[in-house]
Amino acid sequence: MESTSAPTPDLASLTDEELLRMRICDLKLQISGTELESRVETFQREVDERGVAFKPVCYLGDEWFCPDGAATIAIPFYLAHPRLKKLEEKMMMEVEGGTEAWCMGLLRHEMGHVLNHAYLLAKDPEWQKIFGPPSLEYSESFRARPYSKRFVRHLDGWYAQSHPEEDFAETVAIWLTPGLDWKQQYQGWKALEKLEYVDRLMGKLAGQRPLVLSRSKMSEASRLRSRLEAYYKRRRRLYAQDFPDFFDTDLRKLFADSAAAPDAERAAAFLRRTGKPILNAVSAWTGEPKFTVNRLLRALTERCAALDLRLRSDSAGLEIAVYLATLASHYRLTGKFKKI
Repeated sequence: MESTSAPTPDLASLTDEELLRMRICDLKLQISGTELESRVETFQREVDERGVAFKPVCYLGDEWFCPDGAATIAIPFYLAHPRLKKLEEKMMMEVEGGTEAWCMGLLRHEMGHVLNHAYLLAKDPEWQKIFGPPSLEYSESFRARPYSKRFVRHLDGWYAQSHPEEDFAETVAIWLTPGLDWKQQYQGWKALEKLEYVDRLMGKLAGQRPLVLSRSKMSEASRLRSRLEAYYKRRRRLYAQDFPDFFDTDLRKLFADSAAAPDAERAAAFLRRTGKPILNAVSAWTGEPKFTVNRLLRALTERCAALDLRLRSDSAGLEIAVYLATLASHYRLTGKFKKI
C-alpha cells in the first residue's frame, strides 16, 4: 500500500494558538517559491561574481547560523512564510532578517564563516595575527567599544568585536557587499588593514576548490519535532534576563509623586501609550534585542504604576528614552543593568 505524506497545512488560516501547537517539521516549509528564493539566488550570484569556487547550501533551520566546519547556511524557518513572520514578531518583537537588506547582510556574514570552514583559514598564523586566536571563548556579554576603529560595522551591536571569527565574518560581509566603497568608508581606520587582508586572501583563493566541503545541515527545520510553543519558550527564556530591583530613586527623578501633581497623566499610562517608538529607538541604537528592552520597559511601567507616579514635564518621553538607552548600553557593555 502506497504511503501518502501529510498535506501542506494552510498556515495563513491558523490562529496563534493553533500554530503554537504545531511541530516545526509539520509546517512543511521550503525556500522555493518564497521571497527567500530570490534573496538566496542574489546572494549566491554575489559569491560567484567574487570568484568563490563553490556556492554555499542554504537551508531552513531554527536560527541564523553556519554549522561548525560546514559550508552551509541555516536560515530561520519563520522567514519562509508571512504568517510565521507575523507570529515571530508577536513573540519576539522583531523578525531577524525579515527585510531584504537585513537578510542579505546576514547571508553575507554567514558566508564569512563558510569560507573560514571551507579553507581552514583560522589555522593560518597571519589570520590569527590580524584577527586574534580562534580558541577564545565566545561571550554573549562581551565588552564592546562603540567608537573603536579596529573593527568594521556591519551587524548591529558591534558584533565584530565579540570574537575573532565574528570579526572575520563581519569583515567578509563588508568586502562582499556590492557597490560598497569600503576603501573610502574605512579610510584611516585600523579595520581597513583587515579588509585589505581579506581582499588579498580572496584574490589568492579565487577559483580554488575548498579543502573541506561539508554539506551538513544541523537543526534542519524539516527534522525538528519541537512544537512552536516550546521553541518560543526556549528563545524567550534566552533573552529574558534577570533584572535587578527596579530603580525607585531614578523613577522618582524622572516622574513626580501623585501628591505633587495629582492632575498630571499617570507615568504608567504614558509609558504604555508611547512605549513602542521608545522601544524601537532604544533597541536600534543600543543593539540590544527588542525582547530584552521591552521586558525592562514593562517592568519599569509596572513599578511606576505601583508608585502612582505622574508626568513631571513634556520632556518625559525624551528622558525615559535616554534612561532606557543608558541601562541597555550598560548591559551591552558589561552584562549587567546598573543603577544610574
